[in-house]
Amino acid sequence: MKAPCGFSLLELLIALVVAGLLASLAYPSYLNHVRKAQRVEVSALLMENAQRLERLYASGGRYDQGEVTGLHGQSPVRGRAVYRLAVQRQAQTFVLTAVAEAGGIMAGDVCASYSLNQAGQRTPADALCWRR
Repeated sequence: MKAPCGFSLLELLIALVVAGLLASLAYPSYLNHVRKAQRVEVSALLMENAQRLERLYASGGRYDQGEVTGLHGQSPVRGRAVYRLAVQRQAQTFVLTAVAEAGGIMAGDVCASYSLNQAGQRTPADALCWRR
Protein backbone atom coordinates (compact mmCIF):
# COMPACT_ATOMS: atom_id res chain seq x y z
CA MET A 1 0.00 0.00 0.00
CA LYS A 2 1.27 3.43 -0.95
CA ALA A 3 1.47 6.26 1.52
CA PRO A 4 -0.58 9.30 0.48
CA CYS A 5 1.52 12.11 -0.95
CA GLY A 6 0.74 15.81 -1.24
CA PHE A 7 -1.29 18.12 0.95
CA SER A 8 -4.70 17.52 2.34
CA LEU A 9 -7.35 20.18 1.90
CA LEU A 10 -7.20 21.02 5.60
CA GLU A 11 -3.42 21.57 5.50
CA LEU A 12 -3.79 23.79 2.47
CA LEU A 13 -6.49 25.89 4.14
CA ILE A 14 -4.38 26.32 7.28
CA ALA A 15 -1.42 27.46 5.17
CA LEU A 16 -3.64 29.98 3.32
CA VAL A 17 -5.02 31.37 6.60
CA VAL A 18 -1.51 31.81 8.01
CA ALA A 19 -0.32 33.51 4.80
CA GLY A 20 -3.36 35.80 4.80
CA LEU A 21 -2.81 36.73 8.43
CA LEU A 22 0.84 37.57 7.80
CA ALA A 23 -0.07 39.64 4.73
CA SER A 24 -2.76 41.56 6.64
CA LEU A 25 -0.18 42.49 9.28
CA ALA A 26 2.60 43.39 6.85
CA TYR A 27 0.65 45.49 4.30
CA PRO A 28 -0.20 48.44 6.61
CA SER A 29 3.43 48.60 7.70
CA TYR A 30 4.52 48.65 4.08
CA LEU A 31 2.08 51.50 3.29
CA ASN A 32 3.41 53.52 6.23
CA HIS A 33 6.94 53.06 4.93
CA VAL A 34 5.90 54.22 1.44
CA ARG A 35 4.15 57.29 2.89
CA LYS A 36 7.20 58.17 4.94
CA ALA A 37 9.40 57.94 1.83
CA GLN A 38 7.01 60.20 -0.10
CA ARG A 39 7.06 62.77 2.74
CA VAL A 40 10.84 62.81 2.80
CA GLU A 41 11.07 63.21 -0.96
CA VAL A 42 8.56 66.05 -1.26
CA SER A 43 10.11 67.98 1.63
CA ALA A 44 13.55 67.59 0.04
CA LEU A 45 12.26 68.85 -3.32
CA LEU A 46 10.61 71.86 -1.68
CA MET A 47 13.89 72.69 0.06
CA GLU A 48 15.77 72.31 -3.22
CA ASN A 49 13.32 74.64 -5.00
CA ALA A 50 13.70 77.14 -2.14
CA GLN A 51 17.48 77.01 -2.53
CA ARG A 52 17.18 77.80 -6.24
CA LEU A 53 14.95 80.78 -5.46
CA GLU A 54 17.42 82.01 -2.83
CA ARG A 55 20.20 81.89 -5.43
CA LEU A 56 18.04 84.07 -7.69
CA TYR A 57 17.47 86.51 -4.82
CA ALA A 58 21.18 86.63 -3.98
CA SER A 59 22.06 87.56 -7.55
CA GLY A 60 19.28 90.08 -8.23
CA GLY A 61 17.76 91.14 -4.92
CA ARG A 62 14.29 89.95 -5.95
CA TYR A 63 12.46 86.66 -6.22
CA ASP A 64 10.21 87.67 -9.10
CA GLN A 65 12.76 88.82 -11.67
CA GLY A 66 14.56 86.41 -13.91
CA GLU A 67 14.04 82.84 -14.86
CA VAL A 68 14.57 80.12 -12.29
CA THR A 69 15.84 77.01 -13.99
CA GLY A 70 15.47 73.56 -12.57
CA LEU A 71 12.41 74.05 -10.37
CA HIS A 72 10.70 70.73 -9.78
CA GLY A 73 7.02 70.51 -10.70
CA GLN A 74 6.16 67.15 -9.17
CA SER A 75 7.25 64.59 -6.63
CA PRO A 76 8.70 62.13 -7.43
CA VAL A 77 10.63 63.88 -10.15
CA ARG A 78 10.17 60.98 -12.57
CA GLY A 79 7.19 58.70 -12.94
CA ARG A 80 3.64 59.14 -11.77
CA ALA A 81 3.17 62.25 -9.64
CA VAL A 82 2.19 61.83 -6.01
CA TYR A 83 2.48 65.58 -5.28
CA ARG A 84 2.20 68.63 -7.57
CA LEU A 85 4.59 71.46 -6.73
CA ALA A 86 3.94 75.14 -7.46
CA VAL A 87 5.57 78.48 -6.65
CA GLN A 88 4.14 81.95 -6.12
CA ARG A 89 6.80 84.66 -6.40
CA GLN A 90 6.67 88.31 -5.46
CA ALA A 91 9.46 90.87 -5.16
CA GLN A 92 10.50 90.00 -1.61
CA THR A 93 8.57 86.80 -0.88
CA PHE A 94 7.83 83.38 -2.27
CA VAL A 95 5.60 80.51 -1.27
CA LEU A 96 6.27 76.98 -2.45
CA THR A 97 3.38 74.55 -2.23
CA ALA A 98 2.99 70.83 -2.71
CA VAL A 99 -0.46 69.26 -2.90
CA ALA A 100 -1.12 65.53 -3.00
CA GLU A 101 -2.74 64.17 -6.13
CA ALA A 102 -6.41 63.30 -5.66
CA GLY A 103 -6.93 59.58 -5.28
CA GLY A 104 -3.24 58.95 -4.63
CA ILE A 105 -1.58 57.28 -1.67
CA MET A 106 -1.02 60.61 0.12
CA ALA A 107 -4.48 62.13 -0.51
CA GLY A 108 -5.88 61.43 2.97
CA ASP A 109 -2.60 61.87 4.83
CA VAL A 110 -1.83 64.52 7.46
CA CYS A 111 0.88 65.75 5.09
CA ALA A 112 -1.31 65.97 1.98
CA SER A 113 -0.50 69.67 1.60
CA TYR A 114 2.85 71.35 2.22
CA SER A 115 4.02 74.93 1.98
CA LEU A 116 7.34 76.66 2.54
CA ASN A 117 8.08 80.37 2.33
CA GLN A 118 11.19 82.57 2.12
CA ALA A 119 11.34 82.89 5.94
CA GLY A 120 11.53 79.12 6.31
CA GLN A 121 8.03 78.78 7.75
CA ARG A 122 6.70 75.33 7.05
CA THR A 123 3.15 74.09 7.10
CA PRO A 124 1.86 71.81 8.38
CA ALA A 125 3.96 72.28 11.50
CA ASP A 126 3.72 68.56 12.24
CA ALA A 127 7.15 67.00 12.83
CA LEU A 128 5.94 63.90 10.98
CA CYS A 129 5.88 65.89 7.74
CA TRP A 130 9.21 67.72 8.05
CA ARG A 131 11.73 65.22 9.35
CA ARG A 132 15.22 66.52 9.92
